[in-house]
Amino acid sequence: MADEHESAPDAPAAPPQPEPAEVAPVGFTYYFGKGVLVPLTRLFYRPRIEGRGNIPRTGKVIFASNHLSFIDSLVIPMFSPRPVYFLAKSSYFEGTGFTGWVSRTFFRAIGATPVQRGAGQAALDALDQQRRILASGRAIALYPEGTRSLDGRLYKGRTGVAFLALEEGAQVVPVGIIGTNEAMPVGAKFPRRHPRVTVRFGEPIDLSHLGAAGSGKARRLATDEIMSAIHALSGQELANAYNEAPAANPVERLKQVLPHERR
Repeated sequence: MADEHESAPDAPAAPPQPEPAEVAPVGFTYYFGKGVLVPLTRLFYRPRIEGRGNIPRTGKVIFASNHLSFIDSLVIPMFSPRPVYFLAKSSYFEGTGFTGWVSRTFFRAIGATPVQRGAGQAALDALDQQRRILASGRAIALYPEGTRSLDGRLYKGRTGVAFLALEEGAQVVPVGIIGTNEAMPVGAKFPRRHPRVTVRFGEPIDLSHLGAAGSGKARRLATDEIMSAIHALSGQELANAYNEAPAANPVERLKQVLPHERR
């Protein structure tokens, strides 16, 4: 998620191709955590899970989801029939003592991998890490909106997810999540039992017919197709705007106003 888990950063028009790198598979902690969390979640929260049969069991897959709450990054890997990788803030893995161990264990159990947050080189490093995960034939999950929606509306998608899908030849599985913003709103420490959360996995989307990753038009068309599928699954009101983070200074406010390609 973009607050706790990273989405795809802005993509350059003609990015360099990284060398494939070994990606460590999820291990005992992931399967043990899933084996414990899934039955408990089903028992206490009774979520509605639809469309699990749409998820390809092998190959490169990007789960592209709307984003309403911290627990979005829990329900997707918990109810996917295959491991799903998220990028999480590296600080979650760097703590010391018992608290640090609990944090590391928890985030590894949900398939998170550490990444430095930020712009510039940190954003490029995150992009490269996502490429390597996909190149290894695994699945990742990203939020095209860039950050969680605080008002429940679905915002316009940025083109980073489409860029990765086009560059790596990955299928995109749209995901519509309903009710997590009410089950665990901002500031809550634990999820509520009501309302029941719904997670809908849509049919995989092949975007290869739209063009190359280096084409801005192809990235925009692919992004719009992804967001249309997410909207059909989530039923959210459309914001028809980008979910901009509050500008930190006058320069950032000016950048948000000036025309520029939205990713």
